[in-house]
Order: sequence, then structure tokens, then C-alpha cells
Amino acid sequence: MNLIFTCGGTAGHINPAIAVANMMKERHPECGILFIGAKGHMEEKLVPQAGYEVRCLPGAGLSRGKNLAAVKKNIQVVKDVLISVKACKELFREMKPDAVIGTGGYASFPALYAAQSMGIPTCVHESNAVPGVTTKMAARKADRVLVAFEESVKHYRHPEKVEVVGMPVRREFLFETKEDARKALNLHGSIVVSAFGSQGAKVMNETIADMMALEQADGFPFHHIHATGSFGREWMPQRVRDNGVDLDSCPELEIREYIYNMPEVMAAADLVIGRAGSATCNEIAASGTPCILIPSPNVTNNHQEKNARLLESGGGAVVLLEKDCTPQRLYSLIRELLDDNQRREQFSRRLHSMFRLDSTERFCAIVEELI
Repeated sequence: MNLIFTCGGTAGHINPAIAVANMMKERHPECGILFIGAKGHMEEKLVPQAGYEVRCLPGAGLSRGKNLAAVKKNIQVVKDVLISVKACKELFREMKPDAVIGTGGYASFPALYAAQSMGIPTCVHESNAVPGVTTKMAARKADRVLVAFEESVKHYRHPEKVEVVGMPVRREFLFETKEDARKALNLHGSIVVSAFGSQGAKVMNETIADMMALEQADGFPFHHIHATGSFGREWMPQRVRDNGVDLDSCPELEIREYIYNMPEVMAAADLVIGRAGSATCNEIAASGTPCILIPSPNVTNNHQEKNARLLESGGGAVVLLEKDCTPQRLYSLIRELLDDNQRREQFSRRLHSMFRLDSTERFCAIVEELI
């Protein structure tokens, strides 16, 4: 059996594919697995670290602008798609995959389109409540469309081939314990983790940088691990220092570009602060870590706030909109939650109750049915 997984752009598209690939490898040890993504994005790091080969092809997202620069960019995007489709067809003739599985991002379209034109079974997974452009295009000829939310089914032309499976997450999010994680990380006391996606978010990185000065003024009441993402790795530490924080001699502050061992770090944490992409919400629910969700205001159909409100209405999260998120407001909310053990324990129970434990298994079973 040979499988192609295609995804990219953000960890939210890549990690679910890795979770399914891991389980398929467990169920079928002889299975050959290859990932296809786009050059210059997170898949170039995350996929090899998970132990899989990745082929990265030219690709970029379409611009929604109407000026000359946007038109020129979109012409180049179309050229890149044609180049990538041709490359995928050549690869498929050589590898002869039994199925091609897409989990989101513009990087997945060329491989899915090539497979569909060659009669290779395809399966598409959409993690957000409202499907993106790539998913809508690929879903038209896909053999199966898998979604994370029941309310998503109505957005597809052929609901008979849509199935609600939830969101696959890596097994470590389910079974890592707080005690084991803290021991492995050599951490004690209250722990707060903040991250705003693999690329980061300038506004939120600035807010966190300014909040770290409040932590110092308060005697560092918790250990804080923050991931800057690729856009914040250069300038954010300097902003923290400019705020008067002696970052180099503050063991309670850890600033990283990306948290590669997120299941372990999230299990160790008392509180996690982040965006509300579907992958993030489901990883938080799987781990049962109390959270403050700050949805990105710059996404299609405001889908992150919709995701966040689902967790909030289920009693597992606090939602704070970015426009209301000052360093002082966020810091006050963190201290309030850290001081209320009973509330956080309730959050944890509610989060666990919202997560579908069989998401990855069901996803794999559908792929096996296709084959």
C-alpha cells in the first residue's frame, strides 16, 4: 500500500495529516507514505521531524486584491499550479499511490487535482466549520469529504459523500500526563504556554512581549513558554529587552520560534493561550488544558471565532477578542484563572467531554474503505 498525504502552509493543516499517517503506519507497517507540500513553508520542517519524506513543489495562495500586483501574483500562482500538477502526475506514475489524502491549504490542490484526473481515489478533510477555497474545489470530485463539525455538511454540494469524523490529533495529546510531562521538562509551579500559529501574529507577539514586563514587575509568578512563530523570531526578544526585561537571566521566560514538543508542553501547562484554528482547539480539547482563546480576526468567514465560541459554550474556554486584548487585560485574566483551581479543573473536564476520541481511527477506516 502506498499513500500520498498533501497539506501545508500551517501546522493546523500538517499535524492532522501526520496523526493519520502515524496510525496508518501502525495498522499497515508495510505502507509507503509520502507527503507533498509547498516550498518555503512549515511542512519542510514538521514532516521530516515526524519521520516522513516530503516533496515540496512551487505554490502560493491566491491574492484577493484587484490591483496590478495582485493580478500578476495570481498569474504566477496559476503557472505554479500547472507545474506542480505535472510534477505530481509524473510522481504518481512512478509511485502508484492507492489513495491521495488532503488535509488543507493551497499546497494540497495540485496533488488532489492530479490524482482525480488520473482516477486515483482521493479523500479531503476540512478542519474548520466553514470550508476554504481549496477544499471546495477539491471536494467536487473527491471520493470522500471528511469534516470536523456537523454544521459543516450543509456547505457541500454532495452531502451524501460527507462524513463527520472530528479532528485527528497525535496520540501524545491524549495520553501524555501532567506529572510525566513536568518531570520530563523539569518544570514546577504554575506554567503558562502561549502560541499564535506557526507563522505567528505580530499584534499578539507585541502584546505578549509587553505583558512580560508585567510578569517581571510581579516577580514572575508563573513559568511562561512562548512561541513567536517565524515572523516574530527576530524582533520579539529585542522588544522584550527594550521593555526592561533582562531576558538572558530570566529562567521563568522561554521564547522559542516553534514548540516542536507541543503535546508534552501542553500537558505540563496549567493554562494555554492561543488562536482558535480547528487543529489548536482539538489539541487543547484532547489534552484537557484550560485555555484563553484569542481568535484571529484575519480569516475567511470569521471561522476562528466560531471555533472558539464552540469551546466557550461547552464550558471549556475563555474567549478574548484581539481588539480587547491589552497586555494588562490578558495578564489579569491569566492571574484570575491561575488562582482558581476549581474553575480550571471544570474547564479540563468539559474539554475532554467535547473531543471525539475515535477521530483518527475513523479517518483511517475510511481511507482503507477507499482503497
